[in-house]
Amino acid sequence: MLLGKNGYHDIPAGKLAAITTSLQMFARPALRPEADAPGRLRHVSEPDVDWYRNLYRRIGAEWLWFSRLRMAPEALAAMIRHPAVEIHALRIGERDEGLIELDFRAPGVCELRMFGVTAELVGTSAGRWLMNRAIEAAWAKPIGRFWVHTCTFDHPAALAFYIRSGFIPFRRQIAIADDPRLDGTLSREVAAHVPVI
Repeated sequence: MLLGKNGYHDIPAGKLAAITTSLQMFARPALRPEADAPGRLRHVSEPDVDWYRNLYRRIGAEWLWFSRLRMAPEALAAMIRHPAVEIHALRIGERDEGLIELDFRAPGVCELRMFGVTAELVGTSAGRWLMNRAIEAAWAKPIGRFWVHTCTFDHPAALAFYIRSGFIPFRRQIAIADDPRLDGTLSREVAAHVPVI
Protein backbone atom coordinates (compact mmCIF):
# COMPACT_ATOMS: atom_id res chain seq x y z
CA MET A 1 0.00 0.00 0.00
CA LEU A 2 1.42 3.38 -0.98
CA LEU A 3 0.24 5.51 1.93
CA GLY A 4 2.67 8.31 1.08
CA LYS A 5 0.80 9.02 -2.16
CA ASN A 6 -2.50 10.83 -2.44
CA GLY A 7 -5.48 9.01 -3.87
CA TYR A 8 -7.26 5.72 -3.42
CA HIS A 9 -5.44 2.52 -2.48
CA ASP A 10 -6.97 -0.94 -2.70
CA ILE A 11 -7.42 -2.97 0.47
CA PRO A 12 -7.17 -6.72 -0.27
CA ALA A 13 -10.38 -8.74 -0.07
CA GLY A 14 -10.85 -10.22 3.39
CA LYS A 15 -9.06 -7.32 5.07
CA LEU A 16 -10.41 -4.34 6.98
CA ALA A 17 -8.85 -0.90 7.11
CA ALA A 18 -9.83 1.72 9.65
CA ILE A 19 -8.50 5.15 10.48
CA THR A 20 -7.53 5.18 14.15
CA THR A 21 -7.33 8.43 16.12
CA SER A 22 -5.39 8.56 19.38
CA LEU A 23 -6.32 11.18 21.96
CA GLN A 24 -4.76 12.30 25.24
CA MET A 25 -5.06 14.65 28.19
CA PHE A 26 -2.36 15.84 30.58
CA ALA A 27 -4.51 16.99 33.51
CA ARG A 28 -7.80 15.92 34.98
CA PRO A 29 -10.61 17.81 33.24
CA ALA A 30 -13.78 19.06 34.85
CA LEU A 31 -16.32 16.26 34.79
CA ARG A 32 -19.22 16.74 32.43
CA PRO A 33 -22.69 17.18 33.93
CA GLU A 34 -24.43 13.85 34.32
CA ALA A 35 -27.85 12.46 35.08
CA ASP A 36 -28.51 10.05 37.91
CA ALA A 37 -26.37 6.94 37.95
CA PRO A 38 -27.75 4.33 35.54
CA GLY A 39 -26.48 1.60 37.86
CA ARG A 40 -23.43 1.03 40.00
CA LEU A 41 -19.78 0.76 39.13
CA ARG A 42 -18.09 -2.37 40.38
CA HIS A 43 -14.39 -3.13 40.39
CA VAL A 44 -13.73 -6.61 39.00
CA SER A 45 -10.53 -7.69 40.74
CA GLU A 46 -10.13 -11.15 39.17
CA PRO A 47 -12.06 -11.01 35.90
CA ASP A 48 -13.10 -14.35 34.46
CA VAL A 49 -12.13 -14.70 30.79
CA ASP A 50 -15.57 -15.95 29.72
CA TRP A 51 -17.30 -13.12 31.61
CA TYR A 52 -14.95 -10.58 30.04
CA ARG A 53 -15.38 -11.91 26.51
CA ASN A 54 -19.16 -11.99 26.86
CA LEU A 55 -19.32 -8.35 27.94
CA TYR A 56 -16.71 -7.33 25.37
CA ARG A 57 -18.73 -9.01 22.61
CA ARG A 58 -22.06 -7.51 23.74
CA ILE A 59 -20.52 -4.03 23.74
CA GLY A 60 -18.24 -4.25 20.74
CA ALA A 61 -19.44 -6.76 18.14
CA GLU A 62 -21.35 -4.10 16.23
CA TRP A 63 -18.15 -2.02 16.12
CA LEU A 64 -15.97 -4.97 15.08
CA TRP A 65 -14.15 -5.36 18.38
CA PHE A 66 -12.29 -8.61 17.87
CA SER A 67 -8.75 -8.43 19.26
CA ARG A 68 -9.62 -9.88 22.67
CA LEU A 69 -11.71 -12.63 21.08
CA ARG A 70 -8.72 -13.87 19.08
CA MET A 71 -6.35 -13.96 22.07
CA ALA A 72 -5.54 -17.28 23.71
CA PRO A 73 -7.44 -17.52 27.02
CA GLU A 74 -4.19 -17.62 29.02
CA ALA A 75 -2.86 -14.48 27.33
CA LEU A 76 -6.14 -12.63 27.86
CA ALA A 77 -6.27 -13.68 31.52
CA ALA A 78 -2.70 -12.45 32.04
CA MET A 79 -3.60 -9.10 30.48
CA ILE A 80 -6.84 -8.38 32.29
CA ARG A 81 -5.61 -9.72 35.64
CA HIS A 82 -2.30 -7.84 35.56
CA PRO A 83 -1.85 -5.95 38.85
CA ALA A 84 -1.45 -2.66 36.95
CA VAL A 85 -4.69 -3.12 34.99
CA GLU A 86 -8.09 -2.20 36.45
CA ILE A 87 -11.36 -3.59 35.15
CA HIS A 88 -14.63 -1.92 36.13
CA ALA A 89 -18.14 -2.87 35.05
CA LEU A 90 -21.35 -0.86 34.99
CA ARG A 91 -23.85 -3.08 36.79
CA ILE A 92 -27.54 -2.55 36.11
CA GLY A 93 -29.79 -4.90 38.00
CA GLU A 94 -28.27 -8.36 37.73
CA ARG A 95 -26.26 -7.72 34.57
CA ASP A 96 -23.07 -5.91 33.56
CA GLU A 97 -23.77 -3.40 30.78
CA GLY A 98 -20.62 -1.28 30.57
CA LEU A 99 -16.85 -1.75 30.65
CA ILE A 100 -13.86 0.35 31.67
CA GLU A 101 -10.36 -1.09 31.29
CA LEU A 102 -7.56 1.11 32.63
CA ASP A 103 -3.95 0.15 31.92
CA PHE A 104 -1.39 1.70 34.29
CA ARG A 105 1.57 -0.46 33.20
CA ALA A 106 3.56 2.46 31.76
CA PRO A 107 4.91 4.69 34.57
CA GLY A 108 2.93 7.93 34.93
CA VAL A 109 0.51 6.98 32.15
CA CYS A 110 -2.94 5.46 31.99
CA GLU A 111 -4.40 4.06 28.79
CA LEU A 112 -8.15 3.68 28.53
CA ARG A 113 -7.84 0.37 26.67
CA MET A 114 -11.51 -0.53 26.54
CA PHE A 115 -14.56 1.62 27.13
CA GLY A 116 -18.16 1.13 26.16
CA VAL A 117 -21.75 0.34 26.99
CA THR A 118 -24.10 -2.25 25.51
CA ALA A 119 -26.37 -1.32 22.62
CA GLU A 120 -29.39 -0.67 24.86
CA LEU A 121 -27.49 2.14 26.59
CA VAL A 122 -25.99 3.84 23.52
CA GLY A 123 -27.44 7.33 23.22
CA THR A 124 -28.44 7.51 26.88
CA SER A 125 -26.49 9.36 29.55
CA ALA A 126 -24.89 6.09 30.70
CA GLY A 127 -21.79 6.62 28.57
CA ARG A 128 -21.19 10.09 30.00
CA TRP A 129 -21.65 8.78 33.55
CA LEU A 130 -19.26 5.90 32.86
CA MET A 131 -16.64 8.21 31.32
CA ASN A 132 -16.75 10.43 34.40
CA ARG A 133 -15.99 7.33 36.49
CA ALA A 134 -13.12 6.40 34.15
CA ILE A 135 -11.62 9.89 34.46
CA GLU A 136 -11.93 9.80 38.24
CA ALA A 137 -10.30 6.35 38.48
CA ALA A 138 -7.46 7.24 36.11
CA TRP A 139 -6.56 10.54 37.78
CA ALA A 140 -6.83 9.02 41.27
CA LYS A 141 -3.40 7.52 40.49
CA PRO A 142 -0.17 9.55 40.13
CA ILE A 143 -0.30 9.94 36.34
CA GLY A 144 0.58 12.79 34.03
CA ARG A 145 -1.07 11.46 30.88
CA PHE A 146 -4.37 9.67 30.14
CA TRP A 147 -4.95 8.46 26.60
CA VAL A 148 -7.31 6.44 24.41
CA HIS A 149 -7.80 5.56 20.77
CA THR A 150 -10.87 5.06 18.63
CA CYS A 151 -11.42 4.24 14.97
CA THR A 152 -13.77 4.82 12.06
CA PHE A 153 -15.58 1.52 12.72
CA ASP A 154 -16.67 2.76 16.15
CA HIS A 155 -19.97 4.50 16.87
CA PRO A 156 -20.13 7.65 14.70
CA ALA A 157 -20.30 9.82 17.83
CA ALA A 158 -17.34 8.16 19.63
CA LEU A 159 -14.60 10.55 18.53
CA ALA A 160 -16.63 13.65 19.39
CA PHE A 161 -17.59 12.05 22.72
CA TYR A 162 -13.93 11.61 23.67
CA ILE A 163 -13.14 15.19 22.67
CA ARG A 164 -16.08 16.52 24.72
CA SER A 165 -14.77 14.46 27.64
CA GLY A 166 -11.47 16.37 27.57
CA PHE A 167 -9.23 14.28 25.31
CA ILE A 168 -7.24 16.01 22.55
CA PRO A 169 -6.40 14.17 19.28
CA PHE A 170 -2.67 13.76 18.67
CA ARG A 171 -2.17 10.96 16.13
CA ARG A 172 -3.94 9.33 13.19
CA GLN A 173 -3.05 5.87 11.87
CA ILE A 174 -4.43 3.29 9.49
CA ALA A 175 -5.10 -0.11 11.04
CA ILE A 176 -5.38 -3.14 8.76
CA ALA A 177 -6.58 -6.54 9.96
CA ASP A 178 -8.27 -9.70 8.76
CA ASP A 179 -12.06 -9.31 8.78
CA PRO A 180 -13.22 -11.17 11.93
CA ARG A 181 -16.52 -12.08 10.25
CA LEU A 182 -14.75 -14.30 7.73
CA ASP A 183 -13.09 -16.64 10.23
CA GLY A 184 -16.03 -16.96 12.64
CA THR A 185 -14.62 -14.68 15.34
CA LEU A 186 -17.74 -12.53 14.86
CA SER A 187 -21.03 -13.22 13.10
CA ARG A 188 -21.31 -12.13 9.46
CA GLU A 189 -24.46 -10.22 10.47
CA VAL A 190 -22.70 -7.65 12.70
CA ALA A 191 -21.43 -4.25 11.60
CA ALA A 192 -23.61 -3.76 8.54
CA HIS A 193 -22.00 -0.32 8.20
CA VAL A 194 -18.77 -2.12 7.14
CA PRO A 195 -19.54 -4.43 4.20
CA VAL A 196 -17.79 -7.79 3.91
CA ILE A 197 -15.61 -7.84 0.77
